[in-house]
Amino acid sequence: MADTPRRRGGGRAGNAARRGQASIDQMPWRIPVNTDRPTEPLPPEGVQAIHDGAMRILEEIGIEFLNEEALEIFKQAGCKVDGTNVKMGRDWVMEMLAQAPSQFTITPRNPDKEITIGGKHILFGNVSSPPNYFDLEIGKKVSGSRKQCADLLRLTQYFNCIHFAGGYPVEPVDVHASVRHLDVVHDKMVLTDKVAHAYSLGKERVEDVMEMVKIAGRLTEEEFQAKPRMYTNINSTSPLKHDVPMIDGCLRCVRRGQAVVVTPFTLAGAMAPVTMSGAVTLSIAEALSAIALFQYVRPGAPCVIGTFTSNVDMKSGAPAFGTPEYMRATQMTGQMARFYGLPMRASGVCAANVPDGQAMWETSNSLWSAVQSGTNVVYHAAGWLEGGLIASPEKFVMDCEVLQMIQRYMEPQVTATGPDDIALDAIKEVGPNGHFFGIQHTQDRYEDAFYQPFVSDWRNFEAWEVAGGEWTAARAHRVFKDIIATFEEPPMDVAVKEELTAFVDRRKSEGGAPTDF
Repeated sequence: MADTPRRRGGGRAGNAARRGQASIDQMPWRIPVNTDRPTEPLPPEGVQAIHDGAMRILEEIGIEFLNEEALEIFKQAGCKVDGTNVKMGRDWVMEMLAQAPSQFTITPRNPDKEITIGGKHILFGNVSSPPNYFDLEIGKKVSGSRKQCADLLRLTQYFNCIHFAGGYPVEPVDVHASVRHLDVVHDKMVLTDKVAHAYSLGKERVEDVMEMVKIAGRLTEEEFQAKPRMYTNINSTSPLKHDVPMIDGCLRCVRRGQAVVVTPFTLAGAMAPVTMSGAVTLSIAEALSAIALFQYVRPGAPCVIGTFTSNVDMKSGAPAFGTPEYMRATQMTGQMARFYGLPMRASGVCAANVPDGQAMWETSNSLWSAVQSGTNVVYHAAGWLEGGLIASPEKFVMDCEVLQMIQRYMEPQVTATGPDDIALDAIKEVGPNGHFFGIQHTQDRYEDAFYQPFVSDWRNFEAWEVAGGEWTAARAHRVFKDIIATFEEPPMDVAVKEELTAFVDRRKSEGGAPTDF
């Protein structure tokens, strides 16, 4: 576990109160290292079968690229281009993939929040892109607003178990689409100092975000291009298609040295074969076709292969998440990512509509499948509901409890086996008739011995009832309100903030980004 120095007893409630922050039991910032062996459901011949299937898709069926620039690049590379259909040989694809780094870093405006993507590192990000919002105070699903988006960004900054700031944690529908990216990225730069994301939705949005990241980090163009400072994520249009703006945005990012995540959205039974192996094979082919393109354009470009392979409810057609099939597909994709030497992205997702039991077991299944698969980057790890249509602050807080538990699970002291850990002297001292509560071995360690929750309630029923009988979501709502009430923005030079605001004002006066309406 790569981490900052540990504070006594988690350093948490007392220190937080002195800083004027919400007094919750929070672990310090760290980059978790997953030392578990990955779960690998595929035998070697299964890995080869999926690889061969993906290569045959690329060679024999082809992928539709609607982006004209990409088509010209593929022609230059010697691929077979027929209209928008691109077929590429496996030897060329594997040659391109061999140039992609297996590990890289992204450095935000606060270098202490640099993240490492790849290897055994596992990173968690906030919910991104739901159009709707739900909290217990409102009591119903509503369209997202800038204020709600900003509050979720505050949670993103506050929780140390959230390592990067994904897309809009909820779409601020009250801000016109032409300038929405300007307002939200301004808020993101000011309210967070973590690695930030840009939507690949046309030239203007990507270019604007890159400039705002440069301003916030006080970077020259040379410094910006020298190493990744931000990232973008795209989804293929399954089956077998990449659209115009997403490929355009990725090309702009890789040419300036920024990171790209390619995540096909393959739902078995709908946009992919009903078999999970078939769905994974299709997903791999779609992702590799784009990554190969980016490696041809800029060899060594930092790229991540993503998985969003799940199944649909065959009764209604609705997406299902956190299912046994989702977990296996994630584990299988992990094997394929290691086969290709690429870092991997997965997600913490659920189909539940409110922050209830279903929401937590489905999300926990999703998160643990990310751990089991050797995933490096976990999107939507906190706050996701209704298959990505709702963002919820209560769910965000509840998910962060799970994320902290996962991080604690990975700490080496949990499985340490030194003499003090085996504790033979303590066992001898207590013997068969005593207890371990009062002995010095326990007294020296009890503050840090076990994970301490900030939203879970471990009291018995009677004590819980006397204290008000508050259910988990209600406790999470109190934590959310407390964090927002005491939130402090990360430091930013006044001149930098003014330059960001001036950039936003200028781009708004120029019309922002074109829209379809």
